[in-house]
Amino acid sequence: MSELALRAFLTLFVVVDPVGIAPVFIGLAGGRPSEERRRIARNAVSVAGILLLGFALFGSWLFERLGISMDAFRIAGGVLLFRIAVGMVLAAHERETREEEEEARARHDVSVFPLAIPLIAGPGALASVMILVAQAGADLRRQLVVVAMAALVLLLTWLALRLSALLGRLLHRTGVNVVTRVLGVLLAALAVQYVADGVRGLLAR
Repeated sequence: MSELALRAFLTLFVVVDPVGIAPVFIGLAGGRPSEERRRIARNAVSVAGILLLGFALFGSWLFERLGISMDAFRIAGGVLLFRIAVGMVLAAHERETREEEEEARARHDVSVFPLAIPLIAGPGALASVMILVAQAGADLRRQLVVVAMAALVLLLTWLALRLSALLGRLLHRTGVNVVTRVLGVLLAALAVQYVADGVRGLLAR
């Protein structure tokens, strides 16, 4: 149980990357009043949590209706995560296009887009939570462990958003890049493991 909890926490923490989201939050909402920044952070984490919980509970059911096996999804999720990891290691970790960023800055409320989607609950996070729930099996307690670790990562993300100004002053851009690169290496290893597990499962059929 503790091994599953540690794996779930590290996977989701690396994928969501709360430290890397903090400077983006500063750029999008740093000039707004303190009360509005608190509201944006709260709404963004809440929407992301609903999405992650929905995929954790109903993702497998949806895949069954679409005829997609979990092993195939592990491979697809691993490839996607590896692509994200390469961008993190090369400091080219952009979760939105320039047009999307300009649109986000012009929007009155940035809590849903781009903060909740795709910065917090992006494709990598959604894929990861589904794979982790599948690894937990039919044991409700193990599934609850995954959900609890996702909630913990979201709590840390909320704290990072609330303390984004302080983090920016402490780490500066270089510090954020260093943390992101280290997390990218860990994510690449996890991605390879996902692909290996998926290939092993498909060959065993």
